[in-house]
Amino acid sequence: MPEISDGLSRADEQNFTRPIPKSAGARMRFLVKQLKSTKAVARLLGISQRTVERYVKDQIRQPKPALAERMAAEVRKRWQPLVRKRARDQAATATGLVIETRARFGFTAAPGTTDDGRMRRITQHLPPEYASRLFAAQEAGATEAQLRHIAAEGLQEIYFKDNGARAQGLLVEFTDIDYVDFDF
Repeated sequence: MPEISDGLSRADEQNFTRPIPKSAGARMRFLVKQLKSTKAVARLLGISQRTVERYVKDQIRQPKPALAERMAAEVRKRWQPLVRKRARDQAATATGLVIETRARFGFTAAPGTTDDGRMRRITQHLPPEYASRLFAAQEAGATEAQLRHIAAEGLQEIYFKDNGARAQGLLVEFTDIDYVDFDF
């Protein structure tokens, strides 16, 4: 499951200044405007071009639940790109981001320590450098494992090592994610 990527997308949505369109017709018109053709929207959603045209003209008003979810997800991906970019730039250069997670954290440390993994709930502010790395990796199409590694590295340095003040040889393993949320 793409927990980190979805968490970053949900954080983007918190910065929207207007809600996404509510009706199926308005969502479809938005997608047609963004993709420049009904054919492209039909291909994207896996429906016929004629069906797209009927939604645009409000001849069909209630999509099936699966189609409604796909439409909402595609609109959310494309909604207010400048607002999204401004919020991400602010987090990547000045404010950083807050990560809240419940996951299993295990450690690789010196022999003889008792650093077995256990479920922890952590809320931690990460500095702009980690926000910048997460956003850049997500935009470059990084895998979920790569995004998880960046988040784990940030938590390792800031939360567990306290910015290098303790636990010098500690390496954090970030697994079994129950949930992860971001705020910036």
